[in-house]
Amino acid sequence: MIRVLLVDDHTVARNGVRLMLSEADDIEVTCEAESAEEALRLARQHDFDVALLDIALPGKNGLDLLKLLRAEKPKLQSLVLSMYSEEVYAIRALKLGAAGYLTKNEPAAALIAAVRRAAAGRKHISPALVDKLADMIGNEGRLPHEMLSDRELEILKLIAAGESLVKIGGLLYLSPKTVSTYRTRILEKMELTSNAELARYARANGLLI
Repeated sequence: MIRVLLVDDHTVARNGVRLMLSEADDIEVTCEAESAEEALRLARQHDFDVALLDIALPGKNGLDLLKLLRAEKPKLQSLVLSMYSEEVYAIRALKLGAAGYLTKNEPAAALIAAVRRAAAGRKHISPALVDKLADMIGNEGRLPHEMLSDRELEILKLIAAGESLVKIGGLLYLSPKTVSTYRTRILEKMELTSNAELARYARANGLLI
């Protein structure tokens, strides 16, 4: 029997997950927790094969809990089950040691299969995530700005030079909204968070004349 620790602060969500897993005769939710602190206490007191972790938890979030469980219970396999799309947290969760990442709109069959794979020490990775991981591997060794399109690089330089979105839009014949969308995409690709960080990066890498 695969013993599951279910961690989610919403009772309705836990009930739904438990109901889906009840379709499998080899999986049992043996304990439930509403917070990272409660989950960690239960993991210390009991043996589980798989932990199903939500990201949005009160106090420490699911990724914080994932790190703690990996440190204290290295044999316990953790699956992240979240309302957030894979693009937001999946890679980060896998880097922290998660056995997989699922969204809450997955069918019962997918959830059951993921739990079984995790319990067997295997990873659950969706086809879309496989493609993203392949892209990351292909981009190893390249500087962040080298992964930008020509237009993205052009906008990065203008932002780093201190130009406003309105001014950039006028120079490139784009609406400020479109420029803002480019800015968001640039920050995501380069894993930066602000114009100031973009400016520091551009100066450090000789992108500004």
